[in-house]
Amino acid sequence: MATFLESMKELAKQSKKTIVLPEGEDPRTIEAAKKIIAEDLANLVILGDESVQHVPGAIHINPKTAEKHNEYAQQLFELRARKGMTEPYAKELMDDPTYFGTMMVKAGDADGLVSGACHSTANTLRPALQILKTAPGTKLVSSFMVMCVPDCDYGYKGNFIFADVGLNEYPDAEALSEIALSSATSFSQLMETEPKVAFLSYSTHGSASSEYVEKVQEAYKLVCEKDPSLACDGELQLDAALDSVVAKIKAPTSSVAGEANVLIFPNLDAGKIGYKILQRL
Repeated sequence: MATFLESMKELAKQSKKTIVLPEGEDPRTIEAAKKIIAEDLANLVILGDESVQHVPGAIHINPKTAEKHNEYAQQLFELRARKGMTEPYAKELMDDPTYFGTMMVKAGDADGLVSGACHSTANTLRPALQILKTAPGTKLVSSFMVMCVPDCDYGYKGNFIFADVGLNEYPDAEALSEIALSSATSFSQLMETEPKVAFLSYSTHGSASSEYVEKVQEAYKLVCEKDPSLACDGELQLDAALDSVVAKIKAPTSSVAGEANVLIFPNLDAGKIGYKILQRL
């Protein structure tokens, strides 16, 4: 049985895309790029000083001396002029590989950009939010982590989505509901199976009462209103969300408990701690 990563690689080979790697001077990026080229997974554009790192088979571009530097700068200026962008500053930003790479995607010269090896989440996302914007209908930008656990009977063949684990620090009920909806959509796209969403808490179906529990309960209600067809439940403790034996005891009426594959954490603290525990174990 193919693993999630193997399945993604096969899909990538079937429809090769042009991907920009703006961290071309980071050794991890170069190592990954060599593997991508060797496995024929994508056409790569690596940004940075080619004299520092070179990958045969990839296109290397130095943003500072690139042929399209001024063209992209002008496009960025026109795009952001109402937000106070000036032509000199647009040219300055085009020296930045992440901004340059994002403009490549905007201009249709690349299909996507992968970053984050040596850039912070904020520095990676800021150009995307300023230049590419969000998908139509998206009310909130959030992040998720695909967690693949070998020899695991929980989730979908041991695969899960954890959210939000990178952006929204203390989302309110409305934000949690949007995180759940977008994460469920991503799960469907990646796994090609039905998402089953669990809103996690330290309480299961009212076993505890506090404003924190009520926030999760309200988020669940909002999702039910926004998308009645989505399989979801909350609030659920982690064991009730994953383990069918526990689910029968703690949440016997739930259609999701014991079968959850999309886990929505109540805040960034819980999400970060949760995925890093699982990663290390």
